[in-house]
Order: sequence, then C-alpha cells, then structure tokens
Amino acid sequence: MSIKYTKDHEWVTVEDDIATVGVSVYAQEQLGDVVFVEVPEVGRTLDKGDELAVVESVKAASEVYAPIGGEVLEVNNDLEDNPSQVNEDAQGSGWFAKVKISDASELDDLMDEAAYKEYTEGLA
Repeated sequence: MSIKYTKDHEWVTVEDDIATVGVSVYAQEQLGDVVFVEVPEVGRTLDKGDELAVVESVKAASEVYAPIGGEVLEVNNDLEDNPSQVNEDAQGSGWFAKVKISDASELDDLMDEAAYKEYTEGLA
C-alpha cells in the first residue's frame, strides 16, 4: 500500500476507494507532545483542502486538512482518550479518519515518500 503526502504534512494511504488520513512523522515532531485531537463527524462530506481535524499540542493548535475529498466513513475515536498516539505512531495507530474517495484523480497532486522527504529536508 503506497503512502502519499501533502505540503501541509498530512499522509494518506488508499485501499480500494477508502483513504486513511493522518499527520506525518515530520508534523508530529514539529508539534511536540499532542494533548488533544478533534476528529470529524462520521457522514460529513469533505472537499479536498477542507479542515478535517484539529490537533493541539503543548506548542500550538493546528488544523489538519483533507488531502482528498469524500465522505467520512470512520474516525479514530481512540485519539480523544489517547491523543499521544499521534506522537507514538503518527503513520499507524495515530490515524484520524477514513474517507470514501469521491475523485481519485485528486491523489495525483500528492507527493510520494521520496518527494516528501526531499520537501521536508528543504524546510530545515
């Protein structure tokens, strides 16, 4: 399963027509200790670029944007009780939402792992 990234540091993996979305390891390192996560409502329809979630850390509050449009099918409610999962496993158990993809061509605008690594190295 390939992973894609946005310039806002969200990641997305796709299985069939379902996208799983979270924030990258780079993003959680910049945020520091995550203390609160607000996930979207199941059933909500998002356009690419809409606010998907809010993450609060000891340093700042940040919006997480939808890397792809579609309907929210499932959210990671575990993050409400254990937001530190974002720090512990940002690209695994720290996922935010699963979205039914409305337009798969939107994935074409995202970066692969090598391009994202190069992008984040340029931010240092």
